[in-house]
Amino acid sequence: MSPNLPAIATGLRAAWREGYGLADLRKDVMAGLTVGTVAVPLSMALAIATGVPPQHGLYTAIVAGAIIALTGGARFNVSGPTAAFVVILFPIVQQYGLGGLLIASMMAGIILVALGVTRMGRLIVFVPYPVVLGFTAGIAVVIAGLQIPDFLGLNVGQLGEHFVDNLGRIVISLPTLNPFELGIGVFTLAVMLLWPRLHVPIPAPLIGLVVGAIAAYGVNQWFSGSETGTTVETIASRFTWEAHGATGSGIPPIAPTLMAPWLLPGPSGEPLELSFELIRALLGPAFAIAMLGAIESLLCAVVSDGLTKTRHDPNAELIGQGLGNIVAPLFGGISATAAIARTATNIRSGACSPIAAVVHAIVVLLAVVALAGLLGLVPMAALAALLFIVAWNMSEARHFLHTLRSAPAGDVAILVTCFSLTVLFDMVLAVAVGIGLAAALFIRRMALLTQTYRIDAESRPAINGLPPEVAVYDINGPLFFGVAEKALSALHLVDPKVQSVILDMQDVPSMDGTAVVALKSLVDEMNRTGVALILVGLPTRIIVKLRRSGIRKTTGLLTYCRDLPRARSMALRWQENKPGISRK
Repeated sequence: MSPNLPAIATGLRAAWREGYGLADLRKDVMAGLTVGTVAVPLSMALAIATGVPPQHGLYTAIVAGAIIALTGGARFNVSGPTAAFVVILFPIVQQYGLGGLLIASMMAGIILVALGVTRMGRLIVFVPYPVVLGFTAGIAVVIAGLQIPDFLGLNVGQLGEHFVDNLGRIVISLPTLNPFELGIGVFTLAVMLLWPRLHVPIPAPLIGLVVGAIAAYGVNQWFSGSETGTTVETIASRFTWEAHGATGSGIPPIAPTLMAPWLLPGPSGEPLELSFELIRALLGPAFAIAMLGAIESLLCAVVSDGLTKTRHDPNAELIGQGLGNIVAPLFGGISATAAIARTATNIRSGACSPIAAVVHAIVVLLAVVALAGLLGLVPMAALAALLFIVAWNMSEARHFLHTLRSAPAGDVAILVTCFSLTVLFDMVLAVAVGIGLAAALFIRRMALLTQTYRIDAESRPAINGLPPEVAVYDINGPLFFGVAEKALSALHLVDPKVQSVILDMQDVPSMDGTAVVALKSLVDEMNRTGVALILVGLPTRIIVKLRRSGIRKTTGLLTYCRDLPRARSMALRWQENKPGISRK
């Protein structure tokens, strides 16, 4: 591989380098079995929440889950459909259909690969915590809102793209509440909340959906012939499929097969027409998918590093995520990224390498092929209950409230803004505005740190004995566009006695273009009035930058010195050579 390109599959290779044996394989198989049983119901639920049939979520876990694990840079990440994507993908499905979503996912994969190849993986550290917490909490609220109709059994028709409009439709349709659906939802939710207290090593989502399916089957059998005609809706009763000349209800009992996304249905149900206009329209959604996928996967990798004391390769992880999102749509998979909940389960279950994630993908594949009929019995209300729990965990309500109570006012404003924009508009706008506000807040804080003040020459031994014609100023902090003019304005002299200025810049770590222009303006002004300027303590890289901009040594007017003692000697020598200078 070229030394200029990031490596791939670094997570897998790191595990092999440490020595991978049969005992490690057994641990990976057991961890993969556990995560796979969790991934099956989650993948179905998240696909349905996105607005597509449940098998597409399963195909995502199978194809993208295996490819990302084998090619990515994190040893323990488990990838597939995630709750964070629902807010972005749901509007895409409404506007462009399933085919449009798969094309956008492939485009996002290409963007992710480009980010990894250009080594942009480290940029995750520049996304402030209040921004991440704000949009994830907002996403959780939107996800929970989308599940209310299925949980209550409401007749709301097709939900739209906007949370407030959907909430209004839900309120209007409350008279259509189905008590059987509500009962199944509450029962499933209670089982999933209480099951972990028994400390039985079986995932709560699996138990909850199994008992929910049994209860729904009993209700449907008991009331199917009643006058009320009230039944509980299941995956099989809502979804139908057609593949290879066969048709059925629920989930097709076949492995994912190669398909052309652009031939799949658009929003009107007719096949899409691949065109430049469609690609251009999907570019914005694809970029949003890529950015969220990058943030989510790298945050997940950071969490797994903290749990396992390992280190991931962020650029390789982005490339792996990109490859997974390019290939999965060719097999019917939707957008994928690493999931923190499944990754944490993977680690707690004893995983040793990415092989565990591959086993998880195989488990999901076996479930599709062998248990499709049983999966079709899962009630929609039970899946809604599962997503309520996912949304609650995703919201990090305790951290959200703690941040509101204890964080600085600026961080609280960013958190509330990102949360509100995510709920009321969309996540892309929320992240863009949040990062912009965070950048403005950072600039303001840095500007407050930069100060310029005049030094009393007698207070420092290094500059003792300077005559009153020599003024000494000290600048502390970076000089950039937000503070340069203010910091240098103090040097525009009004004291006619001053003939030389020593400017101590030892505590100036950086200067941007605006600061260089402001300093050059100051130098030109001093040159016109005959005031000499001595710049002290600047690092070589900044001196080179200043010289390139025209701020060069001029005998008797401008020079650079390493420290204050040298600057003192230079100032005294200049004063001796220009006695009696007066300025207008």
